[in-house]
Amino acid sequence: MLEPGESSADRLLSHGGVQRVPSDRLELFQLRNFLDDDLCASLIQKIEAERRPSTLADANGDEYFRTSETCDLSPDLPEVRELEHRLENLSGIDPAYGEPVQGQRYIVGQEFKPHCDYFTPGGNDWDRYCSVAGQRSWTFMIYLNAVEAGGATRFKCIGKTFQPEAGKLLCWNNRRPDRSINPNTLHHGMKVRKGVKYVITKWYREKPWG
Repeated sequence: MLEPGESSADRLLSHGGVQRVPSDRLELFQLRNFLDDDLCASLIQKIEAERRPSTLADANGDEYFRTSETCDLSPDLPEVRELEHRLENLSGIDPAYGEPVQGQRYIVGQEFKPHCDYFTPGGNDWDRYCSVAGQRSWTFMIYLNAVEAGGATRFKCIGKTFQPEAGKLLCWNNRRPDRSINPNTLHHGMKVRKGVKYVITKWYREKPWG
């Protein structure tokens, strides 16, 4: 029986089409056609309308570390409600444990340099971001469009690269089985070389959000 803020390999693989990356260093999965073209297009429109420069929780002095644009998508939007419903059916995670859905937009030359999604215990912003909801547990990321060139997501520690495809979902556990943070989840949102890249990101926490 899963805890309300958790998913598992068994749960994810019970959903038709889910593929696990063969590695004992992290739990990483992909699912093509998770979202249909119409829903992807509608979410892209919402991102375009609300985007702002992306920020970092723990600033590292590199102003070019994350150069995309971001938006928080209202949970009241019908597109977001549908997305949340699909994510819950796939993951089994109680929506109360999820952060608000975010959208990101990358134009030519923009990237998110290699990083992990978890917060560094004891880091400058640990108390600010983790005192209530705890550490990030799972990440679910969905490409909303194909990119003409570039824009792949590379997991350097296992030498695996994913190309953007409209509606394709990637998800991974940010922790090891003992729930310590897993540095093997290091990933790079690589530079877009031609076109524009849109993605949705949904993070879950160890405790209810807010």
